Amino acid sequence: MVLKAALPSIPGVNQLPGVRKDPQADPTTLHLRRSAVVDREHASAYAAVCGFPAKDTVPLTYPHLLAFPLHMQAMTSPQFPYPAVGSVHVENVITGHRPVRPGEALDVTVQVSAPRPHAKGTVVDFLSEVHSGEELVWESSSTYLRRGVTTPGEVTTGSIAVGEQPAGTMQWRLPADLGRRYGAVSGDRNPIHLYPLTAKALGFPRQIAHGMWSLARCVAALENRLPDAVTVEVAFKKPILLPGTVAFGHRATAEGQAFALTSPKDGAPHLVGRTRFA
Repeated sequence: MVLKAALPSIPGVNQLPGVRKDPQADPTTLHLRRSAVVDREHASAYAAVCGFPAKDTVPLTYPHLLAFPLHMQAMTSPQFPYPAVGSVHVENVITGHRPVRPGEALDVTVQVSAPRPHAKGTVVDFLSEVHSGEELVWESSSTYLRRGVTTPGEVTTGSIAVGEQPAGTMQWRLPADLGRRYGAVSGDRNPIHLYPLTAKALGFPRQIAHGMWSLARCVAALENRLPDAVTVEVAFKKPILLPGTVAFGHRATAEGQAFALTSPKDGAPHLVGRTRFA
């Protein structure tokens, strides 16, 4: 899947039949579905990498791993107009309607939205739903940015704001192999997360942490303050270089928590987010 995702970004190869992307393709035709059973050992391995305690329910962010293969299937489809490599995850909204338990049989669906204009290019939303029988137990919206691509319409810059950014009060030291560890459990083995050489080939000084890992780590730090039914909204800002150190901070709001992951040196945000009752 990684190779298939990379081919449309390779000059020459990207013009071959079956590889070439059509900028006029309509991604809204992509409505994908899979069945999955939550594996206890896999959920436990994910929890350990992301800092969640051992529990009899899976972490709030875990169902994203069930939807992610459908995200990649959509991005590598001829109906998706842009290459997967180079598409930047800029926002994510997750709503857990109730905790999910290991062993549950789930139906996972992903619907892709129409492209819409953004101040830095074009964004597309991947709308994921997870059902247990007829019950909607979890849903999310993952927003991906394609820089430099223009789309007609009213330009937006993102919808997630937390007011005054919480100051970092707790520092986390992140190891160089974090991207490889998270990639092994999540299936997201984008080269920008793995090694300095593979990251440099794609324009980064060295490997960077997964955005969804940074979100999960923040949720893990807040877990004892979150209700069973909750919405978490985040905007991904500045990449986290590995190895590195980040500062986590949060404060209570009328609806839940505001939180941020920042640089200890200058307070520049890597991630800002908020929680609210679902």
